[in-house]
Amino acid sequence: MGAQLRVYRQRIRSAQTTKKITRAMELISASRIQKAQARVAASAPYSRAVTRAVSAVATFSNVEHVLTSEAENPRRAAIVVFTSDRGLAGAFSSQILREVGELAEKLSGEGKEVVYYLVGRKSVGYFAFRRRESERQWIGGTDKPEFETAKEIGGVLVEKFVQDTDEGGVDEIHIVYNRFVSMVTQTPEVVRLLPLEVVEGIDEPGDQAILPLYEFEPDADAVLNGLLPVYIESRIFNAMLQSAASEHAARQKAMKSATDNADALIRDYTRLANNARQSEITQQISEIVGGADALSSAKK
Repeated sequence: MGAQLRVYRQRIRSAQTTKKITRAMELISASRIQKAQARVAASAPYSRAVTRAVSAVATFSNVEHVLTSEAENPRRAAIVVFTSDRGLAGAFSSQILREVGELAEKLSGEGKEVVYYLVGRKSVGYFAFRRRESERQWIGGTDKPEFETAKEIGGVLVEKFVQDTDEGGVDEIHIVYNRFVSMVTQTPEVVRLLPLEVVEGIDEPGDQAILPLYEFEPDADAVLNGLLPVYIESRIFNAMLQSAASEHAARQKAMKSATDNADALIRDYTRLANNARQSEITQQISEIVGGADALSSAKK
């Protein structure tokens, strides 16, 4: 009984230590999620304005631009994977990697060669473990994205898109990231970044619609050359911010569940330890009473 009681007490101490760690991580994520949400909200007006500008140029001009026109027979497609640098966030990274696998299978079924660009240590480790190749990798800072990183990723992607396919270029670029919906919901999002798919398109003007007036100087082609790279960078940065907010929310939820499980373990092991202690006391009393009865019988 004594050995069993020591085992229970050791498990209680282990569960208490785990609870302290998970509770601390839960509080850290709870404090960071507010800042992450604020950054997402702050970036939304700029992203919408750039999207409307690109929509206007792409919709109301007859310019054939390399970033807006699709290849006749696309042969190579790039997938940009946004995961986290750290774990303990539930299914945050695994659901992205699962979505990437489904997208890659679909593109391969269409006869396209798939290449990968990885953001986050989890995706890098996933590909390294399975010995799968990737074109470029970016690690560090996924919980607090920097615009310089988004600018670098956008520059690499645009360069690869305008490059000839025979020389290592790509015909399509897709991004896969977690979109922040709420504190309890983060959904994987798949977006074809290039050729351009305007998300916030401009419809034909109706009776009450008032559209902004744009003057293209020096011409629409030059405007697209300058505007589309900015659009790509803003979309990538928005995906990084959405992914960061989703990561903090997922980690907070996972750590709260872990803390609750630790509490349940502590209660269960405390109950078992009390039962073992009571059994030990009962056994000791029985031995004392038995010994006393034996002494009394011997004196008679």
